[in-house]
Amino acid sequence: MRPAPLKAGRKEGRKGGRLSEHVYKSIELTGSSKKGVEDAVQRAIARAGKTIRNMRWFQVTETRGYVEKGKVAYWQVTVKIGFTLES
Repeated sequence: MRPAPLKAGRKEGRKGGRLSEHVYKSIELTGSSKKGVEDAVQRAIARAGKTIRNMRWFQVTETRGYVEKGKVAYWQVTVKIGFTLES
């Protein structure tokens, strides 16, 4: 099934399921946390935000953890973060 054609003057965006016409670059980072997976993701994104502008999306590509004395000591989450390139 083909998507409906765009109306004249309308820019493609996220609305209606269409992707915008951006070019993205992505990086891969691994965040770690003793608290959990979500905290590890937040840490990776927060750190990337110190030097990268225009972040738009992330994808969790790997989840793992470190075991110490039979218990989870910390989580490691690898994320791919996409950002738009500046003009």
